[in-house]
Amino acid sequence: MSTNTLIIQHGGAKVSPGSGFFSCCSVRLYHIVTYFNKNEYLPPIIDSSEQFLLYKEKTRDDITYSYFKHYDETEDFPYETKVDFHHYHQFKPHMALDYKNIQKFMEKYFSPSVEIEGKIIELQEKYNLDYNNICVLFYRGNDKKTETKLKSYDEVIEHGKKILEKDPNIRFLIQSDEREFVETCENVFENKVVFKDEIRTMAKRNSSVDKYNAKNNYHYSKYFLAIVIIMSKCKYFVTGSMGNIPMFVCLYRGNNNEFYF
Repeated sequence: MSTNTLIIQHGGAKVSPGSGFFSCCSVRLYHIVTYFNKNEYLPPIIDSSEQFLLYKEKTRDDITYSYFKHYDETEDFPYETKVDFHHYHQFKPHMALDYKNIQKFMEKYFSPSVEIEGKIIELQEKYNLDYNNICVLFYRGNDKKTETKLKSYDEVIEHGKKILEKDPNIRFLIQSDEREFVETCENVFENKVVFKDEIRTMAKRNSSVDKYNAKNNYHYSKYFLAIVIIMSKCKYFVTGSMGNIPMFVCLYRGNNNEFYF
């Protein structure tokens, strides 16, 4: 293998095998940016075959390009300046992200594959999504509390109510891994949408859906990537925690406009 090959092992058997999908993505982006800053050019070859172990089904293949376009399909860009990114930035205020420079990496390495684009269209049509009239209420709960402080349900709902006051026709997209949060919000907001078939929730516990109910992780991870990209397109985004998913919502968005925590 070429000495210029960038090998990323996070999320694989050797490094953090239990890592979630967007944890793998954050570390992947970090290593690519670090390589770029050090060498002043993009890595010619990236080996991610050790990543996304939680989502592999009887294979050791690199499944990255089931989710994202291959980097060879997109234009390279030259080194101009150091890029500021670390996967720990997930816990910082997202206004501090280096959006201008990271955007090029997002387009090259994290543009959705044809299959994921198809799932985005599928969900748009099935749920009649109008991005200009949606407020996301997002809550990554359960074991996330071991990494960072979570807002209460009431705090997230109050943000939603304030948005509803200024935008009375807004529709709420309720998205969470905690069943209790989804049910609570459904009882509060009348004009709402919840992805029922494409997502898994569970009663509150110190685990994640990908570990607690690992069956069909590969299938559901594809839909979840599509959902994260959908959330990034929505008018408002309210989150109950900081973390990899809200950070990637902002990175796909290209800014932190109408982002509330």
